[in-house]
Amino acid sequence: MATLHDAPPATAGPPRQAPAGADRPGRGLVRKALAYALLVVVAALVLVPFAWMLSSSLKRDNEVFTIPIEWIPREFHWSNFVEIWDRIPLLTYLGNSAFLSVTITLLQLLTGSFAAYGFSKVRFPGRDALFLAYIGTIAVPWQAYMVPQYIMMQRAELTNTYWSIILLQAFGAFGVFLMRQYYMSIPDELCEAARIDGLSEYGIYRRIMLPLSKPALASLALLTFVNTWNDYMGPFIYLTSNELWTVQLGLRSFIGQYDAEYAMMMTGAALSILPILVVFLFGQRYFIRGIATSGLKG
Repeated sequence: MATLHDAPPATAGPPRQAPAGADRPGRGLVRKALAYALLVVVAALVLVPFAWMLSSSLKRDNEVFTIPIEWIPREFHWSNFVEIWDRIPLLTYLGNSAFLSVTITLLQLLTGSFAAYGFSKVRFPGRDALFLAYIGTIAVPWQAYMVPQYIMMQRAELTNTYWSIILLQAFGAFGVFLMRQYYMSIPDELCEAARIDGLSEYGIYRRIMLPLSKPALASLALLTFVNTWNDYMGPFIYLTSNELWTVQLGLRSFIGQYDAEYAMMMTGAALSILPILVVFLFGQRYFIRGIATSGLKG
């Protein structure tokens, strides 16, 4: 009678191999670390001009372009941020820039979202062809129609007024494209159900589309505000009175015929980016969401 001790010994099988991809978590961490390192390097390169601007705003004029660059001034001239308010009417320039930026931003939100609703949710003959023709104007450089625009504003007696800039920038093909891309991600069945319930097209636009498109509206608002605030050529061409100048034109006051006060210019530039920084900090969440949904869907 066989016992347990008489059983043949178990033969050792081939060694088990580690499943494929067992070391992937380690590779994933390495790739993530390399990606973050690359992002840090790119962010540092982007911030270099801003760091130089802040450093120059705390120097004297003859210290701005020293070689090698002194990133940390030997002596901090904080008085530049006090003196600039007495040298030029900076508060007036900032107010003019804020007025133009807010007005044009609100108008672009209205016109861009309204036109995008028609191009995305309203069906009419030639809709797609008209949209492509309208979007194609983005490829036309502004310098190509700059002179005809000025002649039109001059004959309408709108030069040296804010109306010339507001009317020319209240409509933008990019805003229509951005909002249409977002509207295309909203199901058409929602609009059809509203039409069946008797809601008009204006009601659908105001009660349904606008509340659902807050991220895209925030993205368009931020981009428009920044572009209008930083615009130099538009006010330079149409605004000649000093009391109408924006902050970008006002900083030109520090450029003379034979010399320039670069430290004061950097001080003014540092102060001029504060409103943009505040707007971006408050709207960055909606901005990222709007760009992600509007740019990748459609």
